[in-house]
Amino acid sequence: MEKLKSAMKNVNLPRLIILAFFLLIVALMGVYKLDVLSYLGSVIKYWGMWGILALAMVPSIQCGVGPNFGVSLGIVCGILSGLLAIEFDIAVKVDAILPGFGPWASIIFAIIVGAVIAWFVGVLYGMLLNRVKGDEMTVTTYVGYSAIYLMSIVWFTAPFTSGIIKWALGGKGVRNQINLNTSFGSVLYDAGGFTLFAKEGVTAGIYIPTGLIVFVLLMCFLVFIYMKTKTGKAITAAGSNPQFARASGINVDKMRIRGIALSTALGAIGIIIYAQGYGFIQAYTAPLSMGFQCVAAVLIGGATTRKAKISHVIIGTFLFQGLIIMTPPLSNVMLQGTDISDTMRQIIQNGVILYALTKAKGGVSSEE
Repeated sequence: MEKLKSAMKNVNLPRLIILAFFLLIVALMGVYKLDVLSYLGSVIKYWGMWGILALAMVPSIQCGVGPNFGVSLGIVCGILSGLLAIEFDIAVKVDAILPGFGPWASIIFAIIVGAVIAWFVGVLYGMLLNRVKGDEMTVTTYVGYSAIYLMSIVWFTAPFTSGIIKWALGGKGVRNQINLNTSFGSVLYDAGGFTLFAKEGVTAGIYIPTGLIVFVLLMCFLVFIYMKTKTGKAITAAGSNPQFARASGINVDKMRIRGIALSTALGAIGIIIYAQGYGFIQAYTAPLSMGFQCVAAVLIGGATTRKAKISHVIIGTFLFQGLIIMTPPLSNVMLQGTDISDTMRQIIQNGVILYALTKAKGGVSSEE
């Protein structure tokens, strides 16, 4: 009986419910003769687009800060680096020297510059969170929203000169959407991609974006390896038991800062990968809810406000995006004239976050 109770405590109820619901949707799509395979291809694509953004939650949770609702700080850093890649015309200049390598040079530039800027921003962000221990989730949410609205003012007045970035007819500032065709485009999504199970007139099949999948898995592996290093273990120790970590000679505040800086840098890389899959960089308030979707994804995957693993990112992102993508077409067929996709997204996203917070037992920080 005790073993049964212990096993039940370890069961992640939200993930089981979401998994069952996802499988039900897939089955119903088959019943209604919808092209399940092509929709699964879209799920894989969006899993790749969102994977690194969701991965940004792991170091944040492990260092004791909890889910990083303020990942928007990293996102705006990534948007800035993407715009700089366009402004400096990296793709065209490199293509003139090394034909065909221009888009790769552009995305590498954006990733490196965005990660570096975001790391330093994350250090300042971490210093702030060290001053509000116990209220991190509230503060990160406020910081995330503030960053987006503050940068909206910056985008409106930014002195970019590229005609791709600035408003047409002589206007200045950044457009709402910036096309990436002349920069890094969908370079990762297209690299090594192939289609499975395609049948003409029956199904478009499942497109496998090999380059995108490999990059996301590589980033997951690098974070996994980093968290196994001496520094990574110190970050985890500082988050799981601050008092014991401090007694062991670990600088808890420093480890928290490193964790949140890494999370912010991953947010910058994540938005660049998202943009290349989407085909556009979206400025202003477009990324406003991204932090909530990332948090919902890892929580669905089995993470808590105190513990997160790479597996939680991989599983949770797939399930979350699967529901978001496959619910609308099914609902449109089952309920003619209606579209409950956004309602379902809000129920899943906020419901899982609420469930996780009720299990937090009083807050993130256990240092009081």
